[in-house]
Amino acid sequence: MIVGAGFAGYECARTLSRLAKGAAEIVLLNPHDYFLYVPLLPEVAAGILEPRRVAVSLTGTLPGVRLVLGHAHDVDFDARRVSYTDPEGREGSLSYDRLVLTVGSVNKLLPVPGVAEHAHGFRGMPEALYLRDHITRQIELAGAAEDPAERSARTTFVVVGAGYTGTEVAAHGVLFTDDLARQNTGLRDGPRPRWLLLDVADRLLPGLDERLSRTADRVLRSRGVDVRTRTSVKEATSDGVLLDDGEFLHSRSLIWCVGVRPDPLVDSLGLPTDKGRLCVDKFLGVPGRPEVFACGDAAAVPDLTRPGEVTPMTAQHAQRQGKVAAHNVAASCGQGSPRAYEHRDLGFMVDLGGVQAAANPLHIPLSGPLAGALTRAYHLLAMPDNRIRVAADWLLEAVLPRHGVQLGLLSSWSVPLDTETPEVARLPHDPPETA
Repeated sequence: MIVGAGFAGYECARTLSRLAKGAAEIVLLNPHDYFLYVPLLPEVAAGILEPRRVAVSLTGTLPGVRLVLGHAHDVDFDARRVSYTDPEGREGSLSYDRLVLTVGSVNKLLPVPGVAEHAHGFRGMPEALYLRDHITRQIELAGAAEDPAERSARTTFVVVGAGYTGTEVAAHGVLFTDDLARQNTGLRDGPRPRWLLLDVADRLLPGLDERLSRTADRVLRSRGVDVRTRTSVKEATSDGVLLDDGEFLHSRSLIWCVGVRPDPLVDSLGLPTDKGRLCVDKFLGVPGRPEVFACGDAAAVPDLTRPGEVTPMTAQHAQRQGKVAAHNVAASCGQGSPRAYEHRDLGFMVDLGGVQAAANPLHIPLSGPLAGALTRAYHLLAMPDNRIRVAADWLLEAVLPRHGVQLGLLSSWSVPLDTETPEVARLPHDPPETA
């Protein structure tokens, strides 16, 4: 049984299906029926890709795997059962012989007044769809506003967190709003939409190579993004954001990309953790529980390439850990030998929108159109499905104007920042979440 269908869970299920060849029952428990290709989510929010392009069907691409829709909320290790709640609120439980926990991560919260009420994260499809609608709505309302102060506030977008996600959201967002403003008669005489990217670190992409940071900084500033390092949010209100230096930014848009934390299920298991992540050995096994494995963002996997440290929470590691976990589950059932997880990162690629990107494949620094083309090629190869549809959307985006309309399917209330399930929009009949 696999809990979670992110990069780690999806790859684990796919590999196990190939290894088992029908000889074992493989159950995948997940809140929704698709694998989300998160790296392209900023393009959904910016109106480049349609949502289904980055949503890969689990039942359509995982033959031999039984999908159960539900959110896991408890594990009884002695009875070997997982309790869950399905999308209609019904309680259920599933038994297992082997368990792989790949529950992933949720938005990281900081004790900043007003943030939970007025900011929105960027972890799941509902948040991306809400942000696309929200950005479009603010531009349209600004175009109709007679008060210059209101118009300025509605065309000011604040992104907090200049890591991988925040940098891409700002890079795509500024191009999106520029396109929308050009199409809006009320904004043709200005002001131009304003984007700010804030981080407490001393540079963009603080966890990546400095050359990637410099490239991203140069591209964003050339587009007019106000990049502010060593800056944090002191308070958020419905009217804007108060910075730690005392400046108040009048804005209706606060996008929270400060990082992630392991899924709250991990804390409830009663097992040893390391900074909130479940402790595992180099074979991805949970000490004292030989039938339980864990990997991805929820697991503190020892980094054999950097003794004493754990692997970072990246899709690159999660995907490869999922494959190793599958082989080790098979080995625990008598097929093959266990494998220790060891992987050196092969470089990173940051999509900066348009033809721009910052990349260092095999640690060779690249920028500009070449990096952009390589980044898109990598994503097409990495996606398990929908490649032709994604490529078609990219082609249309290159020759047609951006399609900026709001569908109004999700309200601000539906995508709270403080949620255990950012991949599922909150509905009116849902009970309140408890810590």
